[in-house]
Amino acid sequence: MTALLGLWPEVQDTCTSLGLMLSIVLFVALARVVLRQQMHRPVAHTFALEFLATFQLCCCTHELQLLSEQEPAHPTWPLTLIYFFSLVHGLTLVGTFSNPCGVMMQLLLGEMSPETGAMRLLAQLIGAMCSRYSVVALWSLGLTRYHVSERIFACRNPIQVDLPKAVIIEAICSFIFHSAVLHFQEVRTQLRIHLMAALITFLVYAGGSQTGAVFNPALAFSLHFKCFDEEFLQFFIVYWLAPSLGILLMILMFSFFLPWLYNNHTTNKKE
Repeated sequence: MTALLGLWPEVQDTCTSLGLMLSIVLFVALARVVLRQQMHRPVAHTFALEFLATFQLCCCTHELQLLSEQEPAHPTWPLTLIYFFSLVHGLTLVGTFSNPCGVMMQLLLGEMSPETGAMRLLAQLIGAMCSRYSVVALWSLGLTRYHVSERIFACRNPIQVDLPKAVIIEAICSFIFHSAVLHFQEVRTQLRIHLMAALITFLVYAGGSQTGAVFNPALAFSLHFKCFDEEFLQFFIVYWLAPSLGILLMILMFSFFLPWLYNNHTTNKKE
């Protein structure tokens, strides 16, 4: 009985954090419905949806990061939460990217105009910054004992390896994730969302202890803004350049190298 009473504050704090994340998801869903009904200009509508998607992703990830640092009794618990909220984001943020690398992929493939790409990137940047200040305001309410607004102003460096290895990890994560996005488009939506959630969970498990396995420049900017201020070059290389490099390599491989290899092999067989 005493042990259960000792665990109760932990359970209460976890439930409060989960309730807060689900409230953010419901708020964004409501905002999307209102926008669909009231905003009829396509450009403004696209901008607002991208802003809301990035806002939701960043706010929830701030809270997930806080939960994962509490050293729960079951190490699989944070991974379970990552999988669950990846499903939630996949179901609720349809039609948006909330990741500059996704926009870059569409631009390189010629499936998005530069103007639309620039607008989406701006929306993501603003959404990332707004999420940061919103989290500060929420944590200042002290809903749990871990909600300390000062915490978000400190640089909590997640990079636990040297710079070259960190770059490789983030680039590989970006390469794998966006390769899946590109090739799972024909898969049924219900199955695709589960596959992507499982892939995100695996990538976080594999690289999370070394770089955080963010592979999203907007999310990294929101999570580690103070670190960008103090160690800009290192964080710029790891969290902005490395994921972009992963996208570039993915496009080069699937759009140029592999087709060239296939055509070369076919030609040789005919000869």
